[in-house]
Amino acid sequence: MKAFKLITDPQAFQLLGDETRRRVIYLLRAKEMTVSQIAGELNLTPQAIYHHIRKLRDAGMVEVAREERVDHFIETYYRASAEIFNLSHGEGSSQRFAEEKAAESIKALSKIGLKVREDATAAARLVELEKRMEEIGQEGKWSEAIAGLPDVDFLVKQGVGHLAKLLTMSDKDFAEYLNLIKEERKLLRSLVEEPPKVVVTVRKA
Repeated sequence: MKAFKLITDPQAFQLLGDETRRRVIYLLRAKEMTVSQIAGELNLTPQAIYHHIRKLRDAGMVEVAREERVDHFIETYYRASAEIFNLSHGEGSSQRFAEEKAAESIKALSKIGLKVREDATAAARLVELEKRMEEIGQEGKWSEAIAGLPDVDFLVKQGVGHLAKLLTMSDKDFAEYLNLIKEERKLLRSLVEEPPKVVVTVRKA
């Protein structure tokens, strides 16, 4: 298993949008497991798990760890192909996919009571800002050390990576990082729909 793997394929982004596949990755980061073991852990059928495993293998996120003969059958054990997956917007189709998801996220804000207007240009700019924030700092420098931390689950490892990035930024990089966050917030606030103004007409007696 690699310590770190960069994911730029837009299909991989879509795969991780499914909760079951995220849970499979979570389990296979911790230890090698068979389809039957994963199915038992997630209370799903082996057929359903195999379907998810096949898609994750095709995307390079899951791999065969080993095979064992049990009586007349071959048991295949799978593992995640990396401890940490870094999703990058990349270029081309990945960029378009990221922009589509950013637009969907903006649209979904209205579903939680935050009324904002849809804007494709704003969605594209949000992706640019997020991409630049990913590039700032030296988080990648610590990837292997973080992946090798004993008795620490992958969510904590991701948190450690973020903290290490903030801690080791130069003052210049941190200033740029803050400016990008401020620009992102300003952009989002510009999309807020103002409530309609009530015009009161006063009639003269």
